[in-house]
Amino acid sequence: MTTPRAACFDLDGTLFDHVGAARLGAAAFLERQGAESTEATLASWFAAEEEQFERWRLGEVSFPEQRRQRLRTVLPPLGCVIPADDAGVDAMFADYLRSYRAAWRTFPDVADLLRDLRAQGYRVGLLTNGSEEQQLDKLAQTGIDQLFDVVCVSERIGFQKPDARAFVALAAEVGVRPADCVFFGDDPVRDVAGARSAGMPGVLIDRATQDAATVRDLVFSTMASRGDTGAAES
Repeated sequence: MTTPRAACFDLDGTLFDHVGAARLGAAAFLERQGAESTEATLASWFAAEEEQFERWRLGEVSFPEQRRQRLRTVLPPLGCVIPADDAGVDAMFADYLRSYRAAWRTFPDVADLLRDLRAQGYRVGLLTNGSEEQQLDKLAQTGIDQLFDVVCVSERIGFQKPDARAFVALAAEVGVRPADCVFFGDDPVRDVAGARSAGMPGVLIDRATQDAATVRDLVFSTMASRGDTGAAES
């Protein structure tokens, strides 16, 4: 087994605190709509987000339409009035996006982790599902856009995780074989199983249970040990 030459990552939930930003953004947005941002309300918000994003990932709806459907699902039961036209719903979602964007942040360890990987000679890549405009904006606004050698967004490369072709495309852009790259992500199916289906080692990061020091140790121990044993693939 060869020593890995590249460390690649998922974005949302792995490097970028999407849930934290979305909770703050949704709470502020819902309150502006006259709805109380309870745990139950926020749970319905995230359930609609997951359902509609998956529909977009499967090609059932467009990216703007999945956003509209999220509002049409969540807001009427809360007594909120939804505009009848798509343009009005888009404007309403843009109001949410302003609050979401204002709360954007990476996890505290991320910038140092990426810099230190590069300092040790590893190529660093990113593979993320979503809109290229929004995902690149996240990188720029959080100050980590210059810390990657390669950024692959599903909208540009034409394949979405967990499709093995997305990981093959990532490896090609990084300039390594899939087996020479380790992929770190927070989703057992989209990230870990998807990477492994392409012949790329996949490692799960769980920000809910692993603190910054644990994540750092996991990444560096995996990169150091795979060439000898491969034991960190879990």
